[in-house]
Parts: sequence; C-alpha cells; structure tokens
Amino acid sequence: MATDKTKAEKEYTVEEKLKTLYDLQTILSEIDRIKTLRGELPLEVQDLEDEIAGLETRIKNFHTEIEDLKAAVSAKKVEIQNAQTLIEKYTKQQDNVRNNREFDFLSKEIEYQTLEIQLCEKRINEFIAAQEAKSNEVAASEEILQDRQHILNEKKSELDEIVSETKQDEEKLREKAKKLENKVEPRLLSAFKRIRKNARNGLAVVYIQRDSCGGCFNRIPPQRQLDIKMRKKIIVCEYCGRIMIDPELAGVQIEHKVEEAPVATTKRAIRRKTAE
Repeated sequence: MATDKTKAEKEYTVEEKLKTLYDLQTILSEIDRIKTLRGELPLEVQDLEDEIAGLETRIKNFHTEIEDLKAAVSAKKVEIQNAQTLIEKYTKQQDNVRNNREFDFLSKEIEYQTLEIQLCEKRINEFIAAQEAKSNEVAASEEILQDRQHILNEKKSELDEIVSETKQDEEKLREKAKKLENKVEPRLLSAFKRIRKNARNGLAVVYIQRDSCGGCFNRIPPQRQLDIKMRKKIIVCEYCGRIMIDPELAGVQIEHKVEEAPVATTKRAIRRKTAE
C-alpha cells in the first residue's frame, strides 16, 4: 500500500507537466541570457591562450634552430682550420718532393683544401644569414606574444568581472532547474532537452501568440488551439516540433480586441436618444 501511495504521489497531470516544463524553460532561458551576457569572451580567451601557446612553441623552436646554426658555424670554422693546417703541411712537403708526380699530387690536395675553405666560408655566411633571419622572426614573434598576452589579461579580467557578478545567480538558477528536472519523467525530459538543443533560440516550450506557434510563428488551426487549451495531452508544433501551451498556463496576459458595435445598431441608439 505504501509503495502504491508513493507511486501515486509522483504522478503528475498533463497540465502540471506542461507547467513544470515551462518553468524549467524560463529558468534555462535566464541561464542562456547570462551566457549571452558573457558573450564570446570565454571563446576569445581560449583562442588567445591557444595562440599564445603556439607563439611560445614557435619562439622555442626558433631558439633551438639558432643554436643549431651557431653550432654549424663553429663546426665549419673547425673544418677551415683543419684545411689550413693541411695546406701548410702540403706546402712544406712540396719543397721535398722527388718528382713531378708527387708535386702535382700535393698541388691538387692544396687546391682541394682551398676549395673546401671557400665552401665552408660560403656555408658560414649562409648560416649567419639564416641565424639573423631567425633572430628577426624571434623578435617579431615576441612582440606579437607580448601584445596577445596584454589582450588576454584584459579579456580575462573582463570575463572574471562578469562571472563574479553572475555566478551566484547562475548557481541558484541551476539549483532550481535541477529540482524541476527531478519532477519531469526521464523520457519527457530527454525530449525537452533534444528540442532545446535543436532550437536556434533554445526554446523548447512556447505559448500561442496571435493564433500562431510562439517558436516558428506558423499558424495553428483552431481545433489544435482548442486541444492545447484543454491541457489534456502534450502537443508539439507540426512545423518546428516545439511543445506548445496556452498563454494562460504560461501566465501571459493576452489583450483581446474590443469589438465595435454594428453601424446600424449605433444609428438606432442615436435616434432613440434624440427622440427621448
């Protein structure tokens, strides 16, 4: 008996379900408004952080390449020294050769080492030019990095200020939304979230406005409006799929047009008043 009673207490009428969903929609829309207030700042901060990380990696790679170029220059200088030593050695040996064949061999070795020196000097000049280019790129990247870091600090400060102003309100709203979600059956809640996700403005529950859907503004047939007003079943818009409720359940005051009296009746009233 106790189990049946508990189960009965958890069952809600269609009207209660619709009201709960609309209240949930209202709270979530307010949370969306807070997020809109923050705007694109969170994304901008994330993009700046990613760009800064990329710049730091780039600068680090440039420094590594510069060190490699310096090492290459030093290696070529050592090769030049070795070649000069060999040239001096071969030049001295030419004074003690026994025949022209040995002299020619030493001459070719001296020529070869001379070409090696010229090639090393060319490579050194190339490495130094590349090193200067890398250094310029480092300077330019560091300048961009400082600028992005400055912008990031401003964006973070702005975002922190907005978050601090809205954090408490958002937390309270989320607590209310969670309590309301517990009152909605899982299948219906899942459908509600799916509709909200697909809706451009995040509205899953809308009320009738001027005989039209409050979400897509397509006209609703009178019989369907009557069904919605009866609150006997959950009805969705056949065009956009949003859940529809009547304005009264949403607590919205709808202004009714004052119908004008027929012209003939008005004229009779005037004549009667004149006769009196």
